[in-house]
Amino acid sequence: MEVLKYLFDFVLHIDQHLQTFITEYGTLTYIILFTIVFVETGLVIMPLLPGDSLLFAAGALAAANPEGLNILIVIPLLIAAALLGDNVNYFVGTVFGKQIRSRERILFLKRSHLEKTEEYYKKWGGRTVIIARFIPIVRTVAPFVAGAGSMNYKSYIKYCVLGAILWVAGVSTIGYIFGNLEIVKNNFETIIFLIILISILPPIIEFLKFKYRKQKN
Repeated sequence: MEVLKYLFDFVLHIDQHLQTFITEYGTLTYIILFTIVFVETGLVIMPLLPGDSLLFAAGALAAANPEGLNILIVIPLLIAAALLGDNVNYFVGTVFGKQIRSRERILFLKRSHLEKTEEYYKKWGGRTVIIARFIPIVRTVAPFVAGAGSMNYKSYIKYCVLGAILWVAGVSTIGYIFGNLEIVKNNFETIIFLIILISILPPIIEFLKFKYRKQKN
């Protein structure tokens, strides 16, 4: 419970936490950012770490304090972290897919998350890898499901690279451009909350559609 409280606080006040990292650890902050993105994308049992909000905050802090955080380092570094994480996750899926599918839950990961991601693959095919980048939990589970049998590696890696570039460069650049505006700085918690809300809207809509179809039938 304490871990969840800290995680919630970290996500909601991510700009303050990142600023603390920069002040206390200096250039080691890059390693911290790399690790968070890698773990969120690479470890299928850790889908609740911040993704979009972290990239936005990193971009905003890079604009406000370029000496503490350089956007030209942040973007390629976190693209590399996302790619490394996704590839680890993919190959874990090829090895442990059946075992994890046989269990109802492992830490934060539910079997229903795997099933929902498989529905995305059926609907969108390889584009799921790109779409998943912008959806919490799904972006963590999608590489695992791809490795467990939904997609061969040659097809997967093309979408993986494109998705990593669009996600990291896109969200970080938005933070870099808009994060330093007074209206954003003064309402940063609200902005982060809106980013999270927007990112989870697709699975919520899919869930409501599913419930509606179920009731209709």
